[in-house]
Amino acid sequence: MFVVTYYENRNVLLTQFLKSLPEEGQNVKIKGRKGKITSVSPIDEKKVHVYVTLEAINKNKLAALDTSKKKKR
Repeated sequence: MFVVTYYENRNVLLTQFLKSLPEEGQNVKIKGRKGKITSVSPIDEKKVHVYVTLEAINKNKLAALDTSKKKKR
């Protein structure tokens, strides 16, 4: 069992207790965002730091999807 900590730009995204280690180039989904593992660095026998690059969120698409009608008074 390993303690795996996921980082993006020095920010901790997630810490998990896993049976197997993730590999470089593997696709992951963290907090609903897709990303790719860039590097894996073991700290000691049970601790591992995994560095991830997440895809950017396009805020224009999110605003365009809101088609709810407002109540008229």
